[in-house]
Amino acid sequence: QVQLVQSGGGLVQAGGSLKLSCAASGRTFSSYAMGWFRQAPGKEREFVAAISRSGGNTYYTDSVKGRLTISRDNAKNTAYLQMNSLKPEDTAVYYCATTGRTTYSSWWTKDYLYDYWGQGTQVTVSS
Repeated sequence: QVQLVQSGGGLVQAGGSLKLSCAASGRTFSSYAMGWFRQAPGKEREFVAAISRSGGNTYYTDSVKGRLTISRDNAKNTAYLQMNSLKPEDTAVYYCATTGRTTYSSWWTKDYLYDYWGQGTQVTVSS
């Protein structure tokens, strides 16, 4: 069992920055890949970024490349999403999630492969 507790988020002007954190309980954090998803009002949940167990591989959806950075600190059982140059279209509820099922093709984008989810945190970018 893994519990994920998110922090960070809030209201920021376009062009600003925010950092989200996702703290995991348990002793096996390094055995899970981590992902971040988001859901805007009236839209389906979408993949944002993911990182491998060791942190050696990262994956991003095209719309956030160069602006958002995923990272993890296995010693602190925490994953992060640094968000720079934010745009109004980044407004959404952001969720972190874990998965051990990384043998599937393009696993990072498939939310049904993620087993545990954080509670979600609101990010609002004003224009």
